[in-house]
Parts: sequence; C-alpha cells; structure tokens
Amino acid sequence: MQNFYIQQMQMMVQPMRDELTRIGFKELRTPEEVDEVLQGEGAKGTTLIVVNSVCGCAAGLARPGVALSLKHKKVPDHLYTVFAGQDREATARAREYFEGEPPSSPSFALLKDGKLVQMIHRHEIEGASLEEIAQKLTAAYDKYCE
Repeated sequence: MQNFYIQQMQMMVQPMRDELTRIGFKELRTPEEVDEVLQGEGAKGTTLIVVNSVCGCAAGLARPGVALSLKHKKVPDHLYTVFAGQDREATARAREYFEGEPPSSPSFALLKDGKLVQMIHRHEIEGASLEEIAQKLTAAYDKYCE
C-alpha cells in the first residue's frame, strides 16, 4: 500500500517538477547532487535555487513568477531546484547553504560565488502578483548578475 501511495504522489508532483525543468532548471534530488553543483559549477557566478513545493502559492505564484523573471535581460548563470516535502534530504542540504535563513517553501535563494546574497521567502510570495514576484527577482538579478 505504501508503494502505491508513493507512486501516486510522484505522478501528482511530476507536472510541478516539469514546470521548472521545462524552463531550464536542473533538479537536485539528493544531498550529493546539491553538494556537487554548489561546490562545483554553482560556486562560480550566480546561482538561483528554487525551493519548490506542492502548495497553491507555488503553483499560482512562485513557479510562474520565476518563469516571468527569466525573461529579464540579466539572469543567473545557473538554475537549480529542490522539492520540499518530496526530496527532503536534498532540500535540507540546500538549506544548509542558505546560512541564517529559516526554512521556507516555496522560496528563492540567489547565491553569488557560492554565498547567499538574496533570499525571497514564502511570506514575500504569498499575496504578491506575478509581476511583483518577478520584480523582486529581477532587482536581485540586476544587483548581482553580470
């Protein structure tokens, strides 16, 4: 029965994963993948990590807002995503790189040369318009991206 539940959950969240991978994000599903990219290529330049989730604000605001932000003239060098509640260990590891920030999902973390420079939490996403979310992100891109 538990395997059936896991399979059903995976089928349910796959479109939520695809919404980000379709626009260029690479999924990080294990702690090792997180370390590999954030200590490797993601440690150079700017890296955006989306902490994805199944909540309504992720579907209606966070994922569409980040997609809109990527139409900006300046964008991060690297795009990654972890899925809170699904890939728990990978999400926990990614959050270790967000020093001093409380867990939040959905959320956006912008790192420059491996250091967190901007964090946008769930409370800043909920109730905002797509344009406001994209503007918060593009302001960070303008400040930190080459």
